[in-house]
Amino acid sequence: MKKYLAILCLGSLCLQSFFIVAQNNLAQQSYHPPTDSLVKQKLEHWRDQKFGMIIHWGLYAVPGITESWTICSEDWITRDSIIKYDDYKNWYWGLKKDFNPINFNPQQWAKSAKNAGMKYLVFTTKHHDGFCMFDTKETDFKITNGPFANDPKANVTKYVFDAFRKEGLMIGAYFSKPDWHSENYWWPMYATHNRNNNYDIRKYPWRWNNFKKYTYNQINELMHDYGSVDILWLDGGWVRPLETVNDEVRSWGADIPTWSQDIDMPAIATMARKAQSGLLIVDRTVHGEFENYRTPEQNIPATKLDYPWESCITLGDAWGFAPKENYKSADVVVKKLVEIVAKGGSLLLGIGPKPDGTLPAEVITKLDEIGSWLNKNGNAIYNTRTLEHYLENNIFFTKKKNSNTCFALATLKEGDTFPAKMSWTINLPQKKSKMICLSNGREMKWTLKDSTVSVEIPEELRSAKNKIKVLAFSFDKENK
Repeated sequence: MKKYLAILCLGSLCLQSFFIVAQNNLAQQSYHPPTDSLVKQKLEHWRDQKFGMIIHWGLYAVPGITESWTICSEDWITRDSIIKYDDYKNWYWGLKKDFNPINFNPQQWAKSAKNAGMKYLVFTTKHHDGFCMFDTKETDFKITNGPFANDPKANVTKYVFDAFRKEGLMIGAYFSKPDWHSENYWWPMYATHNRNNNYDIRKYPWRWNNFKKYTYNQINELMHDYGSVDILWLDGGWVRPLETVNDEVRSWGADIPTWSQDIDMPAIATMARKAQSGLLIVDRTVHGEFENYRTPEQNIPATKLDYPWESCITLGDAWGFAPKENYKSADVVVKKLVEIVAKGGSLLLGIGPKPDGTLPAEVITKLDEIGSWLNKNGNAIYNTRTLEHYLENNIFFTKKKNSNTCFALATLKEGDTFPAKMSWTINLPQKKSKMICLSNGREMKWTLKDSTVSVEIPEELRSAKNKIKVLAFSFDKENK
């Protein structure tokens, strides 16, 4: 089993490399801003939040393997070669009998997210494997039909949403458009060639129509039975109208079917927004009216972007739980957050709860460390927008929304110390502006000479043993 899991971990690393390459090929098609006034209002509010948590939790947590992908039969997937593919799938589906999260603690998750300074949630209600983390009426392949069925909190999604909503976070429902467990997506009559549906929809339209109805009904349940939802976050961008397939999709490596995997997004969006007024819809990578913001995965765009976007990046190497995870430091996460926000985006940080339903202790510690920095320096992050000149050397800049207040966020490489003076030549302060260090609230001495700002960094800041090496300063920008 150890050898088996090691092979699956290699598959996880391959998957991350794949996504990075794919996102680096992000198509530069025109962004379609929403026209609905309520959607526009919620999108603007979401752009103020800047920092969220995405939670992957499902059958894959039990053995601690890459979420869903190991049951796909593409040639980049790594499995033990002595196990037959059908036997592997049966083993994976059979994890349903072992998934019994008796310590399920959504309040712990929500409290940790709030302590970290997070402002919104995206929870995986169903990943590509089709296992539903909510009490759907459309299938028995769900958390409420198994060893956890009699637990008072068996309808997991409801209690996750309730806990995060109580902590004041926006609520997002992740939903996989492909469903590899559905016989109307992967028809057992045929082999599973790759991530796409495995039959010609043109020959069997009735079967695809059944799948469309199934998808519509499940999203309908999520939109009507789980309280207020702010974001419908749709994954599996290969399920899309054929005419929207572009080079970005082709770069993913799977063969493109000659038929259209159209699930009728206009009908889904109409239903969803009737139930959830102003709902943001994120039909990932399907650029158009149902992609209210874009989601580069496991990377940060090279420069600032003028449309709404978020980088979804894991805290460890995997999206879900892994027994021996290589977690990023709080310092690394904060520096990514600073860069992303300065470039106009938000950071959606990936967390994987353990199979028993609790967060790993190391995750909680790192989230607390991130939150400690944001508690003092959050004004430079939340409710900000980009500046034309957002970076000089190791200093990023943001601007308070609808204000003349700007922020300089200086980052240090690991092992370096802050100099006695820091300088920049862009985003100059007004001559009588105060320069405030956000971490201690004190006024800094600064000068402006020959269009160069110089800020004196006192010894107490330079010698501080902070784990997070980012200093933030506020000032009123000169009007030009």
